[in-house]
Amino acid sequence: MSESVLLEVKDLVHSYDGKAQVLAGISFDVRRKDMVSIVGPSGAGKTTLLRILSGLMRPTSGTVKFLGEPVTGVPEGVGMVFQDYSRSLPGWLSVEKNVLFPLTHLPKAVARERARESLEAVGLAGHASKYPWELSGGMQQRVAIARALALQPSLLFMDEPFASVDAQTRQGLEDLVLDLADRFQITTLFVTHDIEESVYVADRVFVIGKTPSVLVEEVDVPIPKPRDQITTKEREDFIQLRGHVARLIRHEAHL
Repeated sequence: MSESVLLEVKDLVHSYDGKAQVLAGISFDVRRKDMVSIVGPSGAGKTTLLRILSGLMRPTSGTVKFLGEPVTGVPEGVGMVFQDYSRSLPGWLSVEKNVLFPLTHLPKAVARERARESLEAVGLAGHASKYPWELSGGMQQRVAIARALALQPSLLFMDEPFASVDAQTRQGLEDLVLDLADRFQITTLFVTHDIEESVYVADRVFVIGKTPSVLVEEVDVPIPKPRDQITTKEREDFIQLRGHVARLIRHEAHL
């Protein structure tokens, strides 16, 4: 495996109860500092794929390697941000304690400094003592991102992280993720059902097909960074890429 490859996926197959096949032999590599988005028709198995890649589930067959080692559980150096922030953030813990939650293995002073730096990085430096239910949905998802960031991951998985927020908040969070990935050199796999978002955030878009799913196409996104919600989306190459991904998904959905 090349030193530039962080995650290696080969012949991934998964079935539930040995009957309903969801994934039908998916293979790809993710390079260091990549921002990869994963899209596909509804029910294509995107979340199942992400859970297997992150070590939360074991595949029926096939291999996933992180830094050259087989993934048999959640590896050290991996962070995760889920769609439903209201369920992933315990409401009885303050914002700071939510971020500290996965850092119990560290000395307290080190953990608190990491929490402080992470909250500052996502723009929540003044909200450490508040509780999640006192914050807007977008701010709660920033807490979830800060918690993952505090782990100092080299690989971050995001499972439709902005599906539950309004359009304007979503755009701000997309830009935040791009900024954090660049600042902290985090390789990111970003599952989304939003075609425009998949192109805007990514260096490569992985389009998977209708179940049982295969990787239909890897779409390169050579649009320069930093990106802007208005000028980037007005570019002709952005419009063409968005249309290409949309056509691939529509074709798969109608098979």
